[in-house]
Amino acid sequence: MSDPELDALAETARNRGLKLVRSRVRTPGKRRFGKVGLTDPRGKAVFGMDDNGPTAKPEDVEHYLRNLGAKDWGASLDVAVMPRKKPRKVRAAANDTEPEPELRPRPPPEPARQKGRREPAPAPPPPKPKLKLRDARADDARALVPLMELLGHETDAKGVRKRINQLARDKLAPIVATLDKQIVGLVGIHRMVTIHRDQPVGRITILVVAEGARGQGIGRMLTEAAEQHLKALGCGMVEVTSNDRLAKAHAFYRHMGYERTSMRFMKKL
Repeated sequence: MSDPELDALAETARNRGLKLVRSRVRTPGKRRFGKVGLTDPRGKAVFGMDDNGPTAKPEDVEHYLRNLGAKDWGASLDVAVMPRKKPRKVRAAANDTEPEPELRPRPPPEPARQKGRREPAPAPPPPKPKLKLRDARADDARALVPLMELLGHETDAKGVRKRINQLARDKLAPIVATLDKQIVGLVGIHRMVTIHRDQPVGRITILVVAEGARGQGIGRMLTEAAEQHLKALGCGMVEVTSNDRLAKAHAFYRHMGYERTSMRFMKKL
């Protein structure tokens, strides 16, 4: 694996909260040449490590991280995701014989068609609901209140309607996801100019998907739409705040490439 590929592998490890350790052996053919391993931030071995250093091939570490990402993603969507397995090569035994065909009952004969009469065509399946993303409007306020309550935010439609109008004037209207015109997801955005950064800082202030609509990639689509909008507003980075109790949300953000960089402190005024 080339140096750029190893750098990309190290970045993937960081996104999972791990550190990629590379072998210091630089002579081809020697033991541990080209080997890598994984540790946690404290240096504790996680995969492909022994007392003397890394022992795993880069492709094995890549396979481990890919499976770890799939588990995080499945947890964030509240669904089970089975780890990917490498295909096994099965060698047939010399005395294997072809299995006998399974005996199945014959289907009943179709009824005879009357001459000159056509059978009605089967009804087409109902169309799948269409997912759309758009800016929130003031008249969405009543539908957005139950979504916010899923995260423990107590508010009312009147206050939400007022804030949507205020944010829209600053080109920071929240983005909603709809299925057949029914709102099923919400992401809020904000833009800050800080004294210590050259570019404005974008922030995702809220992200929530209705319980019955999860598992369809709606959270990912809302997050990517928020990132694109904040980038168009000149932001150089995006921050996310997430309550300590929302462990599944933390796994989702790590899967989307976000890293934990600080702790958040709050004081009510």
